[in-house]
Amino acid sequence: MRIDVLGAVRARHDDGGPVGLGGPRHREVLARLVAAEGRMVTADTLVDDLWPEPPARALGALRTFVAALRRAIEPDRPPRTPPRVLVTEGTGYALRMPRAAVDAHRFEDALAEARRSADGVAALGEALSSWRGPAYADLPDATWARRERTRLDELRLQAVELRAGILLDAGQGCDLVAELGAHVAEHPWREPAWGLLARALYRDGRQADALATLRRARTTLMEQLGLDPGTALQRLESDILNRSATLEAAPPAWPGTDVRLGPRTTVHLARTLALAGSDALVLSRRNRLAAAEAAERTGDVALTARVIGAYDVPAIWSRADDPEQSRAVVSAAERTLTALGPGGAPDLRARLLATVAVESRSADTHGSAAQNAHRAARRAEALARDLGDPALLAFALNGVFLQSFSRPGLAPERDEIGTELVSLSTRHGLPTFAILGRLVRMQSASARGDLKAAAGHATAAEELAAVHESPLVSVLTRWFRARVTAARSTEAGGPTAAAAAAAYRAADEALTTAGMPGLRRGLLPLALLGLRLLHDRPAPTDPQYDWGPHLPWAAPLVLLARNRPEEARTALAATPEPPRDHLQEALWCLTAHAAARLGDHETAARAATALRDARDEDAGGASGLLTLGPVKRYLTETEACAADAV
Repeated sequence: MRIDVLGAVRARHDDGGPVGLGGPRHREVLARLVAAEGRMVTADTLVDDLWPEPPARALGALRTFVAALRRAIEPDRPPRTPPRVLVTEGTGYALRMPRAAVDAHRFEDALAEARRSADGVAALGEALSSWRGPAYADLPDATWARRERTRLDELRLQAVELRAGILLDAGQGCDLVAELGAHVAEHPWREPAWGLLARALYRDGRQADALATLRRARTTLMEQLGLDPGTALQRLESDILNRSATLEAAPPAWPGTDVRLGPRTTVHLARTLALAGSDALVLSRRNRLAAAEAAERTGDVALTARVIGAYDVPAIWSRADDPEQSRAVVSAAERTLTALGPGGAPDLRARLLATVAVESRSADTHGSAAQNAHRAARRAEALARDLGDPALLAFALNGVFLQSFSRPGLAPERDEIGTELVSLSTRHGLPTFAILGRLVRMQSASARGDLKAAAGHATAAEELAAVHESPLVSVLTRWFRARVTAARSTEAGGPTAAAAAAAYRAADEALTTAGMPGLRRGLLPLALLGLRLLHDRPAPTDPQYDWGPHLPWAAPLVLLARNRPEEARTALAATPEPPRDHLQEALWCLTAHAAARLGDHETAARAATALRDARDEDAGGASGLLTLGPVKRYLTETEACAADAV
């Protein structure tokens, strides 16, 4: 179960369904125990917090609320079995839940971690996004809730400013201007916020706007409070006027040392750290880009090419974790290719072309950029084969794989790529690419519905990862095993749908700290939607679900589940063609199913055309992470719908 208090108080079961908490008093009891952070709250304190003037039988009413909450929270608890979540302790009650299961606790932990280390900035950003409104929003009059609301809101403001400062220090922050502008408008007395906004504007090349912002800060503080800006704002104004070098991002430093490294050393360390995942992966990507930019500033084209091309970290997912950063790397690689010219060293050109192919993830790249990436993949492969360089060929094949999602139904082609990667890497001692090859084959076997073969590749990948210290592999294979549980939940004697939902949630929890937001965002709701479709149940309707990039394709079915067919019809009409990535078959099947449910013949015909080449594949199976069941099931219903129009 999860509890959310950063907004109205809500609770969810492990399968995503809402927990019926009862009336306002029930929710307030639960919320008050959440605020205690696992500590016991006496019954007398709860009574005083619930009622300014407690009624005669307040203690009995409290016990009734607690009993009802226990039934709601642990509905399957056998009679006369002690509760495990809302427990009696001494003269009161306590809530026994992991901190990760409560949004306010996750937020505070992420803030504490980001204060200790800048590497926690990604988790802090995710925690900030979980705010849905004022904390304990549906308890506006409770004195204890007002205290907690004030405390948490102050922490939220500090978190916004801390995150912005970390990103600006790391050389990012152009995209913070709008966010910080709104922050300053809402909280004009916070001097640090004005300074952060000015720095973000300066980083965006808007020196005049940055200076105007600081003048506005001075006027606001003087006219409203009679105060001059502090020394920090005054120093910042001088730095911006003089274009001080202190406003530029610092060269990368590595954990545990103050040593500043050159671009070649930096990129090789970044490549090594990337394989560790989690915060190390986030730090690795950031320093990889800094190294490329530092190399470009030297004017040495060959050095720049080596630095950019040295980051040959295997990539398995077709959506970037940081699209803006990936675009910056692609731009740098393309500039360097142009500077090298067609007569440049073939190995440098091949690595730059492979970089373009790998960083131009198909879910984020469209139009001419997608065509360029596809050509770059094939040119890199041809050059690598001509050179006879196994490591370079493995890197190029990674690019070919990531550009192999041009239409649904291409799992056999990807299996061929995975087979060559495994063979090549095993012969030449390239363990990270051998792992990649196994994961590619796991995905392609999953797409074909061959779960036994897929499980064999998953196990082989895990065995290699254990030897070569690649912890991200187990995160992916845990998702694969949840996908298997979901598929088998439809079989007689198989696991229950609830067990499959719990497996997906556990896999999602493991992914939380993996440093892969491009993979994680929206994945759990999509998996749970697929599980419901396997069991012919309506889509999940929990408003707290973050569908991420998958929302346009899920929305029609969610609206149908809420009994809003006209809105569902409108949403379906606005649904675009899915991105050409691991999930395109799944998203097309959602469109097909919604079209069949709504009798939209035109959309049904379009979906049927897209899905025919994937008839024998599994919807979502190409990801190796989730399943909606056989494509054939959705194709049959959408073809029938399309035929009705004839």
